[in-house]
Amino acid sequence: RWAERPQARPHENGAEQQLRELIQAASSPQELLQLSRGPALSSNLAALAIARLARLTCEQHLDTEGIRGDPRFQQLLGTVDAQISQVWNTPLVQLLRSLPALGLARGGRQVRSVEQEVLWRLRRLPLRQLVHLAEHLAGQGHDSLLLPEVLRKLELRWTELDGTRTVVTLMAKVGHLSPALMERLEDKALELAEQFDPDELRRVVLALALQQRRCVPLLRALSYHLLQKPAELPLPVLTDLLFAYSKLSFQQPQVLHRLSLELQPHLGSLSPAQVSRCARSFASLRWLSRPLAEAIAQYCLDHTENLSVTQLCGILVSFARLNFQPSSSEEFFSMVHERLQGQEQQLDMHLLTDVVWSLCVLQQPQPSHLCQVLAPEFHTRLRGDTSPRAQSLWLKLLHINATARLEAPGYQGPFLPPEVLEGDRDKGKGKDKDKEKDKEKATPLQRGLWEALPGALGGHDLVRYNVSTVYGWDIDAEVVVDSDNKPLPVRDFAAPHLSHSEGTKPLPPGARRVAVLRWELLQFSSRGRELLGRGSMARRHLRAAGFLLAEVS
Repeated sequence: RWAERPQARPHENGAEQQLRELIQAASSPQELLQLSRGPALSSNLAALAIARLARLTCEQHLDTEGIRGDPRFQQLLGTVDAQISQVWNTPLVQLLRSLPALGLARGGRQVRSVEQEVLWRLRRLPLRQLVHLAEHLAGQGHDSLLLPEVLRKLELRWTELDGTRTVVTLMAKVGHLSPALMERLEDKALELAEQFDPDELRRVVLALALQQRRCVPLLRALSYHLLQKPAELPLPVLTDLLFAYSKLSFQQPQVLHRLSLELQPHLGSLSPAQVSRCARSFASLRWLSRPLAEAIAQYCLDHTENLSVTQLCGILVSFARLNFQPSSSEEFFSMVHERLQGQEQQLDMHLLTDVVWSLCVLQQPQPSHLCQVLAPEFHTRLRGDTSPRAQSLWLKLLHINATARLEAPGYQGPFLPPEVLEGDRDKGKGKDKDKEKDKEKATPLQRGLWEALPGALGGHDLVRYNVSTVYGWDIDAEVVVDSDNKPLPVRDFAAPHLSHSEGTKPLPPGARRVAVLRWELLQFSSRGRELLGRGSMARRHLRAAGFLLAEVS
């Protein structure tokens, strides 16, 4: 076929060269349409005129309907259609983008004719034009027979990619359409990582995040080269990188340190929505930068009127997850309580639960908040919901209920009813069949504990494993010791921390309960030093319930 043969570049005579210059210099649609009357107008020049016409129409925000109805425009279309095989590659690709921009139907005869001609030429189009085609077709948001073929050709010719801009553009705009191509692009990006400028690094990481592709080797390489950039990173790069790392749950301490350090001076120029988003991102990455967190707290105090209740709640939940107490704690929480007053009914029940849970973590709940989420009419809405989100909500309600029981002496109720505390969390009865079932899911550390404790204590009846308490916290092992630290049969004694207690005896004078906890249950920050909000609350509740804590790692 003609389309499979190498296309010779036609020689332009003087008249054609003059017309080309006039087309390129035209500043209005009328100038271009007037050229359609010229006898020397070839199909190639007509395609160039249409492409130029589309560009001017877009730049000058002109009405395309009048242009489409102009006989001179129809003559340009006819000239192209009559000899479309003579149109050069570049004008042909431009024509495919220009016709829809001028309002021609994507399924119309003219557009389909151009698409078919491009399809015939795909094998010999330069890679640069293939990239432009893929970018254009991917942005159209419609089914096209041409797009899969373009993607297939890019998959086969990916080794020809050599420029960072091309790789970045394909990853950002086309990669989500072809996983096979995206894998090749990730390999190419790994090869070119050192050459990316900060904005290209941003776009690559953002593309990975939006496509949920956690390519660890590439993320490590990009992080390394990001740290080698000496200049201060622009604000859009800082915020987008933070969002992407959070989306991918990729914790790179040096990068997070740099992001928090360079973001702090820009905090005042950010909108409340951006500040809230940054706080949530750092919280999801379990990264606490105290100077930045202090600056965010001060931002909230300085921009109270501009912050929506939802944005303030997002920042509060982030502080709770990171277990951060501002230095201006009294002023900050007074502002929070004032903003929340009377707004609780407007909050989604999940967000309201998160907010009250966060106040409990930070030891700032008020009786009205506890009452609102522990009231029967609130939690009965969750009955029968087995979704993961609902289960997470129930767990937080257990934590809130434990705070009301153990840390709010002036609170009179309501509390969660016993049937809610039972749920499906009562795994602490210590039966052998329960232990065997749990052992299949146990970590090596848990299995080690189960094997070592009976021998160290002197018997299986002296320890209870995998205990789920009514406070919402799981204990790996529970032991009761007397005043001389000798273990006692744990199942003989009443256990108020369980929904069903096997024993009835009170603890002897001086006896204590010991809870064995793995560090991973307590949750520490990415730096490994700061205990996060959930772990801090667990420690407080278990100690308030009379446990001594033995933490193992």
